Amino acid sequence: MDKEMSYGSDYKLIPATSIGSGIGIQVLPDLFSYTIQIVNICFVGNPDNGEFVLVDAGMTGSADEIIGAAEERFGEGCRPKAIILTHGHFDHVGAIIELVNHWQVPVYAHEIELPYLTGQRSYPEPDPSVEGGMVAKMSPLFPNEPINLGNHVEKLPADGSVPHMPGFRWIHTPGHTPGHVSFFRDEDRALIAGDAFINVKQDSLYKVITQEEEVNGPPRYFTTDWRAAWDSVKKLAELSPSTAITGHGTPLAGEALTSGLQRLVNNFDSLAIPDYGKYVDGNIH
Repeated sequence: MDKEMSYGSDYKLIPATSIGSGIGIQVLPDLFSYTIQIVNICFVGNPDNGEFVLVDAGMTGSADEIIGAAEERFGEGCRPKAIILTHGHFDHVGAIIELVNHWQVPVYAHEIELPYLTGQRSYPEPDPSVEGGMVAKMSPLFPNEPINLGNHVEKLPADGSVPHMPGFRWIHTPGHTPGHVSFFRDEDRALIAGDAFINVKQDSLYKVITQEEEVNGPPRYFTTDWRAAWDSVKKLAELSPSTAITGHGTPLAGEALTSGLQRLVNNFDSLAIPDYGKYVDGNIH
């Protein structure tokens, strides 16, 4: 393994799996969502020409599965142009070092997120006391130390463009993490939302396993700035996305997306923001 790159010492396999694990969904001809245990990665690119980008990098130990899913869609020996990250939480970067070593491709993330990806800073500790279900209670077991990608990670261009994803622009959607970004294509209003909002109640173990659809705010146990998270959801709703791939839960489109996102915007304080927890500002409701 490249000596420049390392995972945090607390990185380990997390034995949580949903019924959607291993299933890929073609959302648009060039947008493909694939579930790794409880989190979604996204392949952006048309299989006809074999050129693509990988958005996010799954769970610890999932590199072989991600490579296999890529080759099934784009052909044996395929290689993405880049790996683009919505943010650096463990379930979105779990296989990134193995993927970078295998593919020899650059990684891009928001400038504010880089300290968490270059070994300089840990995210705030997850909050097991937050209002929520069993997953929230389990959150202290989740890896939280920063990974170090060394000089393999670069900041996203300041002009809002996304490398090797023509037509898409990145949108700063903080709250879940300081440098969280989502990706939007104006031409067809396709959205890759990351964890800015999700389509499952991620704090409930039952709903995570069953993948019961429910447009909701970001996972509570890792979200530290609820005011920013609400503003980010409003920003995305104003774009009127036609389709959305979220970091957790099944992809959304049409009326289910429009009504679910508007309901979340209108009721974010009651649907998304927990009633208690160490990162909850008592004045936000």
